[in-house]
Amino acid sequence: MKEVDYIIVGLGVAGISFCETLRKNEKNFVVYDTGINHSTVVSGGVFNPVVLKRFTAVWNGSDFLEKAIPFYEEISKQLQVDLLENTPIYRILNSIEEQNDWMVASDKKALSPFLSSEIIKNDNTSIKAPYGFGKVLECGKINPTKLISAYRDYLQTNNQLITEVFEHEKLQLKADAVVYNDVSSTKIVFTEGASVVHNPYFPTDNFVGNKGEYILIKAPKIQSEVILKGPLFIIPQGDDVYKVGATYSRDDFSKNTTEEARKTIVSKLEKMISCDYEIINQIAGVRPTVKDRKPLLGSLEHENTLFFNGLGTRGILMAPLLAEWLYNFSEKNENLPSEVNIARFKN
Repeated sequence: MKEVDYIIVGLGVAGISFCETLRKNEKNFVVYDTGINHSTVVSGGVFNPVVLKRFTAVWNGSDFLEKAIPFYEEISKQLQVDLLENTPIYRILNSIEEQNDWMVASDKKALSPFLSSEIIKNDNTSIKAPYGFGKVLECGKINPTKLISAYRDYLQTNNQLITEVFEHEKLQLKADAVVYNDVSSTKIVFTEGASVVHNPYFPTDNFVGNKGEYILIKAPKIQSEVILKGPLFIIPQGDDVYKVGATYSRDDFSKNTTEEARKTIVSKLEKMISCDYEIINQIAGVRPTVKDRKPLLGSLEHENTLFFNGLGTRGILMAPLLAEWLYNFSEKNENLPSEVNIARFKN
């Protein structure tokens, strides 16, 4: 029987963040993960502390950002992979009124560190932005595909990854341990993303899957190194390739791409650019979201069974600090913030 401190189920950005927190605290662990269908891989990889639709601050955004940037810098060095790009976001402004709203927002205490007060003129004839751009300062993107792939390799090298489907019915919950097959652990953490709906220990009533789709386009004339935000994101990938999206659907939880989503994305894309492009791929994933749009951390009936889920559309930004909160809850008996404690739905 192999003995560890933690079993982790799932290896998206939540699982990786918790693994790293355990590693730094010298806890031993093993991860079960199939290596497929990660919403992290499908995501745009953008981290941004501002709600750009309304020019408002993300809940706890400053604290999340303060933890996230050094986290991704450190893990890039550890894995010897370039993951982090401090790429600015240019929000396309649609009117004089939006220019004014941007200026007002950039002067607010909570937003002034993140929003440039300067309206940037558009000189790119391939981008439709007659009223210019507002620039987001403290933001950027990671390469989520590289992150997942490199971290899986890292765990395999250290004999900490078991690539198989986790069968919940085989889990034995004991008073002082959890046992799964030939592994005995003090605790188990489910970081399964949207797949958690198949977990019999997880309360699904307040969990809402949110399917998102992107297209990848080849567009040599765009010539943009910044992330463009209009009706959707245009995210540079290098070599004139851009990831464009995403859609939002609460009615379809399959991982299949759809013609409807493609048409929706194309329609919005053509409001943002005026040049030729070629669609070279389309991808889809289901985001793990919650009715009140806050993450789900903590335990319910079994103290040695923990959940780390509900990261929604901002998992890249939030996961590193959330992992620290969950670790301190588990190991130091520190209270979780009420906004993220899964116990808020217990009754």
